[in-house]
Amino acid sequence: MDTATTSTSGAVTGDTLDVLRARGFVQDVTDEPALRALFASGPVTFYVGFDPTAPSLHAGNLVGMMAMSWLQRCGHRPIALAGGATGRIGDPSGRDAEREVYDEATLERHLAGIRSQLGLVLDLDGDDPASGWLVDNHDWTRDVTLLDFLRDVGVHASVNQMIARDSVRNRLEQREQGLTYAELTYQLLQAFDFAHLYRTHGCRLQGGGSDQWGNIVAGIDLIRRKHGAQAYGLTWPLLTTADGAKFGKSAGNAIWLDPELTSPYAYYQYWLNSADADVVRFLKLFTYLPLEQIEQLGNELARDPAARVVHRELAREATRIVHGDEGLSLAERTTDVLFGGEPFDGLDDRVLATAFEGAPSVELPAERLGEGIGLLELLTEAGATRSNGEARRLVEQGAVRLNNAPVDDPRRRLGPDDLASQSMLVLQVGKKRHYLARLRTG
Repeated sequence: MDTATTSTSGAVTGDTLDVLRARGFVQDVTDEPALRALFASGPVTFYVGFDPTAPSLHAGNLVGMMAMSWLQRCGHRPIALAGGATGRIGDPSGRDAEREVYDEATLERHLAGIRSQLGLVLDLDGDDPASGWLVDNHDWTRDVTLLDFLRDVGVHASVNQMIARDSVRNRLEQREQGLTYAELTYQLLQAFDFAHLYRTHGCRLQGGGSDQWGNIVAGIDLIRRKHGAQAYGLTWPLLTTADGAKFGKSAGNAIWLDPELTSPYAYYQYWLNSADADVVRFLKLFTYLPLEQIEQLGNELARDPAARVVHRELAREATRIVHGDEGLSLAERTTDVLFGGEPFDGLDDRVLATAFEGAPSVELPAERLGEGIGLLELLTEAGATRSNGEARRLVEQGAVRLNNAPVDDPRRRLGPDDLASQSMLVLQVGKKRHYLARLRTG
């Protein structure tokens, strides 16, 4: 059953921590009774930071974004922090090696992507009392001198506590890699952010992934020491699949929010292909569907997992949030074309490349395709057959398809009109063997 009620405007009534916990957004909380009382007393300003380590946020970041969105729906005020300063150092938390350091131009491109994507699920118009803010910590750190920082922050920091935290201790124990001084001070920079936001915006709560616990506690301690005030921390689990695989850029399996990096079709397919053991949990994390509806979908999954009704609902709702109705429509149309038995036509190069990733391919000069190339010849060049004779037999047996349409004429010649997308066509031999022919550009 739902622990909250959602109005037509998206506002949620109910105990804030219960809402978050029911959807899977709570791992650890500092002083939970006091934080519950704070939530009950009125709107609470909170913040979550996102460092510009890539040109786009990814599905792992989306956990934090959705947690922020539910907090805002519960009536609390978000501050989304783009780490223009901390991103220049690199957070050692959860890392086995030092993060890559980017030049200024790259950082600015990354920050621009982060700023636009945070607005997908958050209202960040700081002029509206009901909305939140989008800030960049470089704005208040770039003019702080080293002496100022040591006097205002360093004097309150215990080195014993800093090196006792797991994120630091684990790296210190790795003799080959170790930990740089810059990385050691990262938690102080993040603590400085929390203290600054407390002073300027009345921010009382910081949220983050479970690997941020030490950094969050450092900020709470700094606020207590500098301002004599109580602040709070809340962490959510780092996102993994049922088989233990991590989400994220460093794990090598990032599902990007930028449609130029992960197309709406590929994004939709990712959620559609979720493991049965993950799909209900993902519905809670990555959609706004009410828990009662999710429970019903879970029952449907238990009754008939092969129908994949629940997987389609997850793919639809998750894609709609990030790519909008237009992106969802494109993803569903593409899915219908690729898997619905209809001939491929009018597709996008990126979609075909994603759908047939790993398929052997051959390049064709534009002038050669313009003159026409024999089907048998292309099958052999693409590696689908060992000879034109073998290709002829397969065509005559009905075992060859062009762009998902059967071809039975071994004399057929292919031209520009046979492209399924801007520069590609797809050959299929049998049920599962696919080959791409790509028009050479440049």
